[in-house]
Amino acid sequence: MDKVLEIKNLTIQYRADNRVVEAVNKLNLSLEKGESLGLVGETGAGKTTTALGIMGLIPTPPGVVTEGEILFNGEDLLKQSKRKLREVRGKKISMIFQDPMTSLNPVVTVGDQIAESIRIHEKLSKADAAVKAVEILEMVGIPGERYGEYPHQFSGGMKQRVVIAIALSCNPELLLADEPTTALDVTIQAQVLDLIVKLKKEKQTSMILITHDLGIVAEVCDKVAIMYAGEIVEYGSLERIYNNTCHPYTKGLFGSIPDLDSHVKRLSPIPGLMPDPANLPKGCSFCPRCSCAGERCETENPGMVEVEPGHFVKCFMCTGKEEQHV
Repeated sequence: MDKVLEIKNLTIQYRADNRVVEAVNKLNLSLEKGESLGLVGETGAGKTTTALGIMGLIPTPPGVVTEGEILFNGEDLLKQSKRKLREVRGKKISMIFQDPMTSLNPVVTVGDQIAESIRIHEKLSKADAAVKAVEILEMVGIPGERYGEYPHQFSGGMKQRVVIAIALSCNPELLLADEPTTALDVTIQAQVLDLIVKLKKEKQTSMILITHDLGIVAEVCDKVAIMYAGEIVEYGSLERIYNNTCHPYTKGLFGSIPDLDSHVKRLSPIPGLMPDPANLPKGCSFCPRCSCAGERCETENPGMVEVEPGHFVKCFMCTGKEEQHV
């Protein structure tokens, strides 16, 4: 399969008030054509910053990409001009932003917002772009006659459909979905996910799904990357991550999910909080919260280890040197 996206050693920092916030640290990912990757982690792990880095939307200042490559179809996006990036954004790479309430312009009709993207990238006339925008609205389950209505006239779920319509209007090769079901009720969540999966299959679009919900990942994704404190700590196929969970943080995430087959009075949350990204621990970032941590974990940052074909873990427990742990 052809690699649509390959990220190598991506490092993103935010610098302000004599502080350096290490948002993303030497991140490595790859994505094949038509493949879906679930990017999972707590709030503040660096998931959205990674997506904004791919889109070239890191606010500068204070944000700065200090290292790495983002290869899209073999071309490094970090070396492209602003004009080239504007041609790529929306046309070849699109993003479903986290909050549809703030993603849509309140004083422009939803139809015109979809048509704008089409006119910019497809070079169509205003009338032809409007016709295509109506088709896309109907494709995401919104009647075409609502083209001339404003965002405040739509429910939360319908707004999210409009955002999806904008993202898919130019048939992108890569879709970045940043928590597309946040703030939606369970029924609407299911409808939105079904819509994304259906359209992705029809268009053979590659997708990175950013979420906290491991249940959604199990339904939608082929690969999983577990992110903690700006780093990928476990990475592999859906089957391997779910059936052979290795990293203590990933185990903690699964342990905090209710299990209908188990009779327990309380869930097992991960103790403590994520470290301050402006003051990360010297060794393993997860060490202060890990029940398996030893002396080595406090002073050394573990490298990625391939525990089985295609399954990578960033933990000393998986290097065959468990004697370092207590």
